[in-house]
Amino acid sequence: MDFRADLHVHSYFSDGTDSPQELLYLAKEKNLSAIAITDHDTIDAYDDKLFELAKKLDIKLIVGSEISSKLLDSTVHILAYNFDLKSKSFSIFLNQLLEKRKDRNIKILEKLNKKNIDISESDLIESSKKTNTSKTVLGRVHIAKLMIEKGYVKTINEAFESYIKDDGPCFVMGDRFSPKEVIDQIHLVNGKAVLAHPNQIKRSKVIDALLELDFDGIEVYYAKLFPIYERRWLKIAEKKNLIATGGSDFHGFIKPYITLGCSWCDENTFNKIIN
Repeated sequence: MDFRADLHVHSYFSDGTDSPQELLYLAKEKNLSAIAITDHDTIDAYDDKLFELAKKLDIKLIVGSEISSKLLDSTVHILAYNFDLKSKSFSIFLNQLLEKRKDRNIKILEKLNKKNIDISESDLIESSKKTNTSKTVLGRVHIAKLMIEKGYVKTINEAFESYIKDDGPCFVMGDRFSPKEVIDQIHLVNGKAVLAHPNQIKRSKVIDALLELDFDGIEVYYAKLFPIYERRWLKIAEKKNLIATGGSDFHGFIKPYITLGCSWCDENTFNKIIN
C-alpha cells in the first residue's frame, strides 16, 4: 500500500464536525498512513490518548495547527507542523490568537445586528455547546450555523454570500499577527511553517511578498485543486526550495464535497516535515 499523508484536517475543536478520534478512524478507513489535525489557532485536539489511539490504528499523527495572519489587508493562513506541544510561549501565542478571534466575532455580530440579525455573543457560545460543535474556536462558520438556526438564512453558503464572506457587508478582518510574526513563533518551537492553500490568495502583490518570507513549505496539493494549478505551485516550491506539502482541508459534513485524503503527500515529503 502506498504511503499517503493528509496534512490538513479539521476537528470539532475548530470548524470541523468530527472528533479527533473519529478522524483517526476515518483515516484508517481511507487507508491513509498519516494525518495532521490542523485546527484553526488551537492545538486542543491533541492529548496522550489520541496519540495512543493513532499508534493502535497504525496511523502516524503529527502535531499541527492552521494559524490566521494578515498581510496587506489579505488573509493568509499558515500551517504549523511538528512543533513542541508543551511550549508555554506557543500556548500564550495561541491564546492571544483566540482573544483576537473573540474580538472579531463581536464586531461581526455588531454589523449583523445593524442588518436586523439579532445574534449575541452569548447566543453564539450557547449554540456551540448545544450542538456540540467547536470545543475551542468560534468563527464565521459557527455564526453562519446560528443564522440558520434562527431562520435568517437557509444555508451556510447563503450566510457567507449575503453577509460574512470576505468583503461582504458584515465582514471584519480583525486584528491579526503578520505572517512573519507567525513564522517566527513556529520556528521558535522548532516547527515547520507552510503557506496554506496559496491558490486562494488572489493578489499577486501579496504572493510576491509572502514568497520572500522564511517559509519551510507550501501547500501544493490542496483539496480538489486541478493539476494545472498544482503544477504552478510545484514549480514555485522547487524554485524556492520549499517542501511541497498536501492536504484535503477536510471539515466533515460542513464541506461534504471534500473527502478526507482527497489530497495528500508522499512519505518523502512527510519525512521532510517531521525531520
